[in-house]
Amino acid sequence: MGAKSSGIGSGISSATSSRTSSGISSATSSRTSSGISSRINSGISSVTSSRISTGKGSGFNSADQNPFSNLRFRFVGPDGNRACAVVGEPGNPNVSYVGAASGGIFKTSNAGVSWQPVFDDMDNSAIGAMAISESNPKQVWAGTGETFIIRPAHPNGNGIYKSTDAGKTWKNMGLKNTVRISKVLVSPTDSNTVYVAALGHTGGPQQERGVYKTTDGGISWNRVLFVDENTGCSDISINPKDPNNLVAAMWQVQMNTWNLNSGGPGSGFYKTTDGGKSWKQMTNGLPGGPNKIIGKTSIDIAASNPNTIYALVEAQAPGLYKSTDGGESWKLMLENHSLAQRGPYYTRVRVSSQDENKLYTISVTIMESRDGGKTFNGNGSYAPGGDNHEIWFDPKDANRIMVAHDGCMNMTFNGGRNWKNVNLPIAQMYHVALDEMVPYHIMGNRQDGYSYRTEAISRTGSIPLSNWESVGGCESGFAQADPFDPKIIWSGCYDGGLDVTDTRTGLSHDVRPWPQAGYGVAPADMKYRWHWNFPMTLSRHERGAVYVGSQYVHKTTDGGHTWKVISPDLTTNDKSHQQSSGGVVKDNLMTFDGCTLFAIAESPIKKGMIWVGTNDGQVQLTTNDGASWTNLTANLNLPAWGTISNIDPSNFDAGTAYVTVHYQQQGDFKAYLFKTADFGKHWTNIGQKLPESNSGFVHFVKEDPAQKGLIFVGTDNALYVSPDDGGQWLQLKNNLPPSPVYHLAIQKNFRDLAVATYGRGFYILDDITPIREWSKRLATSKTSLYPLRPAYRFNMKGANHDGGGSVRGENPPYGASINYFLADTLQTAPKVFVLSSSGDTIQTIKVTNLKGVNRVWWDLAHEELKMPSLKTKPKGKDFVRLDATGSRLMFVPDLDIGPGMEPIRVPIGSYQVLLKTDAGVEKQMLQVLQDPNAASTKEAIAAQYALGKDLRTSIKACFDLIAEMEIKRAALLKENSAKSLALEQQVYVLESKLFDTHQTGARWDDFRNPVQIAERLLAISKESQTYGADFAPTTQQLQMTKNLKEQFKAVLTDYQLLKKDLP
Repeated sequence: MGAKSSGIGSGISSATSSRTSSGISSATSSRTSSGISSRINSGISSVTSSRISTGKGSGFNSADQNPFSNLRFRFVGPDGNRACAVVGEPGNPNVSYVGAASGGIFKTSNAGVSWQPVFDDMDNSAIGAMAISESNPKQVWAGTGETFIIRPAHPNGNGIYKSTDAGKTWKNMGLKNTVRISKVLVSPTDSNTVYVAALGHTGGPQQERGVYKTTDGGISWNRVLFVDENTGCSDISINPKDPNNLVAAMWQVQMNTWNLNSGGPGSGFYKTTDGGKSWKQMTNGLPGGPNKIIGKTSIDIAASNPNTIYALVEAQAPGLYKSTDGGESWKLMLENHSLAQRGPYYTRVRVSSQDENKLYTISVTIMESRDGGKTFNGNGSYAPGGDNHEIWFDPKDANRIMVAHDGCMNMTFNGGRNWKNVNLPIAQMYHVALDEMVPYHIMGNRQDGYSYRTEAISRTGSIPLSNWESVGGCESGFAQADPFDPKIIWSGCYDGGLDVTDTRTGLSHDVRPWPQAGYGVAPADMKYRWHWNFPMTLSRHERGAVYVGSQYVHKTTDGGHTWKVISPDLTTNDKSHQQSSGGVVKDNLMTFDGCTLFAIAESPIKKGMIWVGTNDGQVQLTTNDGASWTNLTANLNLPAWGTISNIDPSNFDAGTAYVTVHYQQQGDFKAYLFKTADFGKHWTNIGQKLPESNSGFVHFVKEDPAQKGLIFVGTDNALYVSPDDGGQWLQLKNNLPPSPVYHLAIQKNFRDLAVATYGRGFYILDDITPIREWSKRLATSKTSLYPLRPAYRFNMKGANHDGGGSVRGENPPYGASINYFLADTLQTAPKVFVLSSSGDTIQTIKVTNLKGVNRVWWDLAHEELKMPSLKTKPKGKDFVRLDATGSRLMFVPDLDIGPGMEPIRVPIGSYQVLLKTDAGVEKQMLQVLQDPNAASTKEAIAAQYALGKDLRTSIKACFDLIAEMEIKRAALLKENSAKSLALEQQVYVLESKLFDTHQTGARWDDFRNPVQIAERLLAISKESQTYGADFAPTTQQLQMTKNLKEQFKAVLTDYQLLKKDLP
């Protein structure tokens, strides 16, 4: 838990690059300069990364291993939060890196103006530490696995990575079994000599802990410091003037689901003077060992005077110690809780790179001392995000400082007088839920944030931060919409907190089942034991029924005003798993409460059937709404103390359910995924073919509601799909970052798959029809045009102002997704045609010709108008240039008239979509539906469309006549005789009635001279079509259109008479 700042960084680029000056996401490619989104021309999907892998033993043959590689996830938001590592290129303020807790690595090359992800092609995103070689700044190291521990949601790492090209490419250099790396040091004189502080997985005893060293750039490693199998290294520091002189801070720690035990006889401080060949424990004035037990530790050598060393310890009274003789003796400088609040999550001491007396302790706030640790001042301005973890000083410029915290990162270039907050798309989302509105909303709880909600398909062009709204609750738990009234949101929080928010008013009501505050209380002493992420589900069978879980199942039917316990204690109720957590310092905030419910799921088929899973390995079932319960645990034959992280009852059979179990906190990372088809009497392990790795354990399983046997699974670094209940698996890598996939949801009407990543926010894979069809057909035909989901004729609206560079979510392209399968790239590219129900061609869409599933988008519109090419310069303006072909584009002012060039949208109704290949033609029908938010009628839309077609016919006629006149005028000017010039002038006079012939291409030329027929037709088109929503045209619009058509007819008649005299 930390400060809940949601500050927006200025000038920070989002995960999706913007191609327009207005900041609209690239997926929306606006054709207007006003920032209001317009429709997509063809919406060809771009693929940023197309790796798809199969699980071991997969049944997919080699030709079919990547059928979906051309599909693309879109980042939705929100902005995000936790960073653990920061490092910069020494002496170069332009280049810095941020290592997110579970969101990978981002790099800036322009001093923080913009950031790009540079680690997304790896198989891990949990960054625990980073380092750059001073002697070779293109060499960058990243240690994976988070070591700031305060809750079970801490992704594993898989070793140490190295880049030799400043982050462009990375290679895993080993140490995979260390799981969590807390610090990386590169020798300042030899870039091949590197030290790694390994904490270990912390789930139990292991050998891969301590300090490791390489002298050959990571090709081989030696463990040079090892205390015992329960103790790892939490910090390490090097003497820059004597790189063989290092000090290490060791930490004994074990983290299980029921307890965080920080501290023990293994915690202490060590020193080497021979590059790690031998180590000596520093005890003269320092605590540590069996007689002076401490918890987490940190240590730092003053680079400007290496004889000065500071050490920080977690204890009942956190202590700062100082040595002025290179670690031979130590003095206690200060004991203060503010030095290391919640020690396992913080405990960092750092010294300025150029002032031995200027140091910082890093915790909830940053404490600063300028007199060598004698006195401290709290300086919260260093990190508005709160919950600080790491601070970095440029070794060549102490005024350049960066701080990593739970609000991401701050950077300063003037010693802290001014700070820049960096905001990146690294949100840690616990769960995701979708409602059934149109467009639908996506919601969930973000670590170190709030419960957030927004439209997943925005009508503002992109999804800016201003579109997100708070819906009660807090950083942990679930947020879910009432299935009977989706404007009512239920959202949880730690300490059993539960809010009901009415989004119509924005007001929330606290309705927690039992308002007994439990901060600092051992779980055994509470009436109800609430997990940090206690489960909740809203009934789809009984209006108003909501279930939540402590050690019991609680039910309300009156909006939370009263609650009834409908179960016995469904856990093991083992008292040894209900004691205070923390270790040397108690820390009780529901994150390590044992014997609690973790999953509640109602059958979508049978009312009163509820499945329950606990964080101590129990699976329970009631078929009569809690009147009786059956314990199914023994039938699964599981190891003890697993976390039942998810239960997904089938949409097709009442007795079928899927269960995920993980043992991450016990050091077991295997995939435990089970299915029952007989109400839990028997279970089958269907996860055995999933890949094994440190991140292979399963968080979530989701059965597709439309296709039996099609299931999606989220692990700690990937998303997988199986078409046959686990018989074969395919990783949906695509452009999805390798962050933990905590939760999944499928929107039935839109057929969208929403992904809650714990590290990169929400992602959506639009329209999973191709995956459903693939699971049915398994590529039985060479080409296949898949069934089309209905498309809504959404009306766009003005965008909310959100600042220049804030993180933005990405909208899907406007219109209808068209999906087709090609067994291989075709010699003749395929073509897609959209026809009216009567067979008239509306648009021919440019399509891709790629092996596998292809996706294009139709913007529900006719073909675009094309401006005529002008062959002459404006009279009296010889500075205007023609291109190599002797042409220039007719300029259309963008203020009022440019949007009139937009293609007109088709009305609601049925349309034919044809896929034409060498093998023949396939057809699917498409329904275009009305925007339910539009206050209009089918008749009004038809009238609007009729005017649009009429205007387009007239505009095209104008353009065609202008093009013809330009050719004639150019020829007459080239002839350059008195007769030809006189004729050219007559043509020019007529052409000047069609458009403003004085236009030079400068944007505001349209204010200098009157607009003419073409511009005025375009203006009406803009007003009645592009900005006209679904309203019927006004009488005035119809009259003006009639007037302009008559004016055009008069010009055309005069020109036809003049043509008789033209050569």
